[in-house]
Amino acid sequence: MNPGSAAQANVADLVADAALSVPGVVGLHRGAFGEVATYLPGRRVEGVRLSGQLCAVHIVVRIPADLPAVADAVRVRVSPLVDVPVQVTIEDVHAGEREGAPS
Repeated sequence: MNPGSAAQANVADLVADAALSVPGVVGLHRGAFGEVATYLPGRRVEGVRLSGQLCAVHIVVRIPADLPAVADAVRVRVSPLVDVPVQVTIEDVHAGEREGAPS
């Protein structure tokens, strides 16, 4: 898959939507310096990094939660969408309903 291709854009969006659909996931995380992203023409899909060897998904989880179970659920949801291993990183936890919502 070529970086920035239409196919990559579609997959990155599908991966982001799949991760966000997992109960307990309240957002995607772009990393400490914004380095976790798929770069596309005119935009970025933050929190998802696709390469030929790995699909990295960085998430924010609502607590209390079983963190390993949430990460495993994201991996299970995303794996059918990509042809490479899926690595899920819990970057942050959030107490509240949605990321950015008042607690």
